[in-house]
Amino acid sequence: MYEVEIKVSADTDAVRKRLRAAGAERVDARRQRDAYYDAPHRDFAETDEALRVRRETPLPDGIGAETEAVSTADPTAETTKLTYKGPRLDGRSKTRVEHETAVDDGEAMAGVLSGLGFEPAAVVEKRREFWSFAGFTVTLDAVDGVGEFVEIEREVDDESAIEATRDEALEALDRLGLDGDSQIRTSYLGLMLADGEEAD
Repeated sequence: MYEVEIKVSADTDAVRKRLRAAGAERVDARRQRDAYYDAPHRDFAETDEALRVRRETPLPDGIGAETEAVSTADPTAETTKLTYKGPRLDGRSKTRVEHETAVDDGEAMAGVLSGLGFEPAAVVEKRREFWSFAGFTVTLDAVDGVGEFVEIEREVDDESAIEATRDEALEALDRLGLDGDSQIRTSYLGLMLADGEEAD
C-alpha cells in the first residue's frame, strides 16, 4: 500500500470554513499520541523510515472551539496502532510505503519493541479533524509545540498511480486556497526535533 500525502502549513479555522463551503464532510476527530522508535540495526533518520506506536482517543468537539458533534464514541476509549513507514518514493510529495495494524495492548506492544532493542526516540502529540473532500482525506492538524497544518492523502495499491494521485491532490489543495508548492516534506517528528535543536 502506498500513502500519497501532501502537507502544508495553514490556518485550520480558515481551511475548515473552505471545506464546509465546498460541501466537504467532516468524518472524525481524534487526539493522537505518537511514540516513535529507533531501531537497533539501522538509523531510521538516515534510511528515511519510521516506526511508531499511535494511541488515540475520540475528540467529539473537533480541534477548535466549535461544538459540532463528530463522534458518539466514549472520549476516554483508547485505540492503539503500530505503523511502519518506508522511505519517501516521490520528490514532489510525502508518498511512502505504509504498513499499519491495530494493537490490542499498547503497553504490551511497547514491551515487545523494547525487548527487541527498539528504543523510544520521541513523542508527538496532536489533535486532528478528518474531512472527506474530492476523493481524498483532508486532515486539519494542531500539533503540540509545532503548529497548525493541513494534510491531504489517499492510499493507492499500485506504484504507477502515485504521480496521477499526487497531481489530483495538488488540484484539490488549490481548490481549498492552499499552495501545494509550499508543501512541507518533513515529518512532524522531524519538525519537532528541529525546533528543539533551534531552541538549544
